[in-house]
Amino acid sequence: MDDWVQTLGAGPLLVIAAVAVAVLLVLVIVLKMHAFLALIVVSLLTAIATGIPTNQIVPTLVTSFGNTLGSVALLVGLGAMLGKLVEFSGGAQVMAERLVTMFGEKRAPLALGLASLIMGFPMFFDAGLVVMLPIIFAIAKRLNGPVLLYGIPAAAAFSVMHVFLPPHPGPVSATELYGANLGLVLLIAFFVALPTWYVTGYLWGKNVARRFPFRITEGLFGDADPEEMKHPPSVGTVIGILLIPLALIFMNTGLDFIRAMGVVDRGETWFQALTMVGTAPIALLISVLVASFVLGIRRGEKGTVLEKIIDSALGPICSVVLITGAGGMFGGVLRASGIGDALKNSMADLGLPVIVAAYLVAVVLRLAQGSATVALVTTAGLMAPAVASGGYSPIDIVCITLATAAGSVFASHVNDSGFWLVGRLMGMDVATTLKTWTVQQALESVMAFVIVLAVFLVF
Repeated sequence: MDDWVQTLGAGPLLVIAAVAVAVLLVLVIVLKMHAFLALIVVSLLTAIATGIPTNQIVPTLVTSFGNTLGSVALLVGLGAMLGKLVEFSGGAQVMAERLVTMFGEKRAPLALGLASLIMGFPMFFDAGLVVMLPIIFAIAKRLNGPVLLYGIPAAAAFSVMHVFLPPHPGPVSATELYGANLGLVLLIAFFVALPTWYVTGYLWGKNVARRFPFRITEGLFGDADPEEMKHPPSVGTVIGILLIPLALIFMNTGLDFIRAMGVVDRGETWFQALTMVGTAPIALLISVLVASFVLGIRRGEKGTVLEKIIDSALGPICSVVLITGAGGMFGGVLRASGIGDALKNSMADLGLPVIVAAYLVAVVLRLAQGSATVALVTTAGLMAPAVASGGYSPIDIVCITLATAAGSVFASHVNDSGFWLVGRLMGMDVATTLKTWTVQQALESVMAFVIVLAVFLVF
């Protein structure tokens, strides 16, 4: 692909992208084709239509699929195992009862959202959501309430933390590219993320729950039999286990901070070892091993029985992982075809204020290829020279960084692996996911940008 140059202009590429999305929606919603098959078919047709060399089409599809699975499969698989152990042991029900007791039935969605905000600070979106799902489902079943009333606030919480707050890769990379002050980014991002989550996550979740009031029939990992829950773990035990990945991943933030200050050398063996332990896959692996002992072996579940409990977590998420990988495949084809680059270059020539241009370029890239992180980092790379030569104050640069982040989360749809992850995990079909999650992401983007623009204009 290195020697291939896209000859189509932005107009034809935009038409192809729009037609591809429309065809995908027709296949899935109207013709009821399985989403996994539909994504593969549309990805293949899009690659052909955009002129990707024939001998590179299959490698492009496979590479994009594999790159997505490389991160998603490990995180979702290990997160599902941890979730199953928490659910089977009765830990999810124990946590659900405690949250309901502390906050009351009416404030349960708020409690779940706040807990997700805390967990979402160091944990990636997909890993955090899968770990929280057993508790979300347990509360939904305990209160016989709509799944989305509890699920959307939690998912939105992980989203705002992942998009706006360091140490997540998108905002960290954009901070470095723009030359923004990391401390100021962190401070202002909190003031952006919290009200944005409250309005577009918590309040929006209450709204869509009234419009789509479907109840949970069975949890993602099946439902544990209350009669089999002998000696359920204490709330403290469950919280302690869920905090393990939180603490290990958060440790990486501290390590990176002291490295940036010049206190330690990244080449030190101990530094590299701790950094490895603090990566999301290893942190979740350690958490699963600890949970296997505390929630399994120590409660009398040993050998084959424990193995079957953990194995039973993988079946329900197989479809989720494959569809998510196929969504990444579609986004990868759109990137490889040059659609994102063509739109990006067109947007750059509009002559808008830098902060507005950064937001709109990120929106276009997000809509074109799906990945929020790719949209954020690519836009930051494009706009960085203009920012560097613009004589902006430190707060202005932080605002431009966060405006780019806001644009990168706009309207998650069928080319975004996160769209399929949220929809499938919460039991929604494509049409419902578009009406709930896609709109939520658009609202999150617009509200965050309005807040950031206000800070930019005032300060």
